[in-house]
Amino acid sequence: MYAIVEMAGQQFKVAKDQKVFVHRLEAKEGQKVTFDKVLLLDDEGKITVGAPAIEGAAVEVKVLQHLKGDKVIVFKKKRRKGYQKKNGHRQYLTEIQVASIVASGAKKAAPAAKAEPKAAEAPAEAPKATAPAKAKKAEAPKEKVSAVDYDAMTVSDLKAAAKDKGLSGYSSMKKAELVEALKNA
Repeated sequence: MYAIVEMAGQQFKVAKDQKVFVHRLEAKEGQKVTFDKVLLLDDEGKITVGAPAIEGAAVEVKVLQHLKGDKVIVFKKKRRKGYQKKNGHRQYLTEIQVASIVASGAKKAAPAAKAEPKAAEAPAEAPKATAPAKAKKAEAPKEKVSAVDYDAMTVSDLKAAAKDKGLSGYSSMKKAELVEALKNA
């Protein structure tokens, strides 16, 4: 019996008691983790394909250890230019062993369910805090209404407007400085 399961953003073909290296998992060493995103299941010749995942199927694994992979050397060179860069990288990995493959009757993973309510609560609180701030910002420009949109104008148009308003030193100003000076004038 084997299964193709998605773990840590990658797909693996696993069988019972097989050891696999995956990207670093948050689980501690010795802890059991359940992956419920099983894409394909082969039970002694009977193949089940999910769309995209098989409902009720799961793979339970045990975390053996956390480690770093082999060093990968990244060497960049441009010939005849004297340009060379050498860089190294070691990927953080987790070694896991497949404890069991459940074909049906598995429950959804609990950590994923716990993470969703926190995310749902945070956006509900955020609009309450930002709504009054938006209202204050919206009220301030209404008092100081300007018929001209200086941000959409070119630098030469801004300099002409500064000359018309009688501002001095506008020839050496940048666009942002011109817009600020015109809005304040």
